[in-house]
Amino acid sequence: MKHSFLEALENRRSYYSIGAAMSVSQQDIVKTIDRIMLATPSAYNSQSSRVVILFGIHHICLWGIVKQTLAKIVTPEAFIGTREKIDNCFAAGCGTILFYEDMKVVEQMKVDFATYADKFDTYAEHTSAMHQLAIWTALEDMGFGATLQHYNPLIDTQVAEQWNIDKSWRLIAQMPFGTPLTTPGTKAQHLPLNERRLVFSD
Repeated sequence: MKHSFLEALENRRSYYSIGAAMSVSQQDIVKTIDRIMLATPSAYNSQSSRVVILFGIHHICLWGIVKQTLAKIVTPEAFIGTREKIDNCFAAGCGTILFYEDMKVVEQMKVDFATYADKFDTYAEHTSAMHQLAIWTALEDMGFGATLQHYNPLIDTQVAEQWNIDKSWRLIAQMPFGTPLTTPGTKAQHLPLNERRLVFSD
């Protein structure tokens, strides 16, 4: 990593203007994500998180599906801005990561640990969130800009059919990434830390 973990986390931002140029190979991106998936914890070691990495024409195809889906449910006037955002912000990048949770695994955990059965859907969300943040931070450290999008469940069926995704996988989020073309705006003002954390010590 170019930075310490905390530095990379602090540098992580949402980039809405990205390009398709790549200074890191696809293979290195995949290797980094593989390492993250092996290192990221999950409740009861369920290992329920799944990712699909789309490069090139597959990445472009995804955002085509998003546009086609939204064109059916928004007004033509509203779709003009929607299409521009997708084309210039998301599809313009070099790849997209799809985050899934394997519900077959989650359902089995409910059986194996019945006392906590009502908690495993929440645990799965926690596991996915950890993978999302870890991968987003790693992409930032590799010089990419990314955002986290949620066009699910609108696109779930078409995406599953396009890439033959296992029916037990539930789509959680989409993360388009690419080379940053502009600097993000100023971060929103942080709430005072004394309103967000408590410390008790001897």
